Amino acid sequence: MLPVPDAHQRAHSEAVLAGFRQRLAAAGGWLPFETWVQHALYAPGLGYYSAGARKFGAGGDFVTAPELSPLFAGCIAQQFAAVRPGETILELGAGSGALAADLLRRLHSLQALPQQYLILEVSADLRERQRQRIAQLPAELASRVHWLDGLPREPLGGLIVANEVADALPFRRVRLSSAGWLELGVTVGDAGALLIEERTPDDALNSELQRLFGAEPHSALPEGYTTEVCLAAGAWLASVAAVLHQGAMLLFDYGLGRGELYHPSRSAGTLRCHYRHRAHDDPFLYPGLTDITHWVDFTRLAEAASDSGLEVSGYCTQAAFLLAAGLERELADAVAAAPTPQQAAQRRGEAQRLLLPGEMGETFKALLLTRGSTQHWSGFTLQDLRRLL
Repeated sequence: MLPVPDAHQRAHSEAVLAGFRQRLAAAGGWLPFETWVQHALYAPGLGYYSAGARKFGAGGDFVTAPELSPLFAGCIAQQFAAVRPGETILELGAGSGALAADLLRRLHSLQALPQQYLILEVSADLRERQRQRIAQLPAELASRVHWLDGLPREPLGGLIVANEVADALPFRRVRLSSAGWLELGVTVGDAGALLIEERTPDDALNSELQRLFGAEPHSALPEGYTTEVCLAAGAWLASVAAVLHQGAMLLFDYGLGRGELYHPSRSAGTLRCHYRHRAHDDPFLYPGLTDITHWVDFTRLAEAASDSGLEVSGYCTQAAFLLAAGLERELADAVAAAPTPQQAAQRRGEAQRLLLPGEMGETFKALLLTRGSTQHWSGFTLQDLRRLL
């Protein structure tokens, strides 16, 4: 059972709904599902990532790998120190700032600090939380961190990191009917509640559906097959790729290659909502308080990278990456340095959650994209799943 919001939270959700009802009225009563996701997540002052509610960690709605344990950042730091793809690290969507803070601490201990650590964060609320966290670092580390309002205008050499960013891009939803594809959009009912209403896909969506499933989708998919399509993913990856003059981009997210993601057996899609560490599938429940997400099509990201002149240099599970990148060494050092047996046990438990298939180990993938880089990334030597892209 989901926790019940208090009166203030319920009022916030109602404000999110009221704002979208106005958008629906202006648009003639129907909008694509991705417009609802954009509004619910990013509406200024109201959206999930724009308002002040805590999102990450034990007191939030979900736990990311950097929030779970500094071991995650330690493995990335080991890779950066060994490869040194450049003198800049750019983190996209830095959440609470945990990854940035832990990365800088570990890189300092490895004597491999970047000249600058850039953070691109669209949420003013999260940016302020990041500033507070970075301010707790020694001045030598904190002084290297700078926040950006948009992607850098000048190409950079270094490492771009995106942890759980692609899954937060707005997406559209479709259902295969006996007559063909229908788009699942949003309308409003007589009582003011938001409802799903189907319409014929527009040209952009229809073109993407034909590219994904061919002209005769019924030959491979069951009637009623429902799924998500993120039209923004390719353009987002291309815009980031344009920034990278030389170096690498490292992405972590939950998702699959296209053949697995759009398999006929996955007939209900991958829409997931997260509220206070509970997962549910109602995207209209507690808007502004709930994260709305979907699984990433890693094939789409790889295609966009290749089209942008990047090389797809590695793709594996998060568990395989962490093990190959030195998690066991990081864990041994952390256990040895733990002041109490309880804290040592906590680090071991964190490592298990990062690795186990039922936790983050298999669901999350790591994707390495490079440009002009010939260095050896050991994190992708244990497993190579590029054949699944």
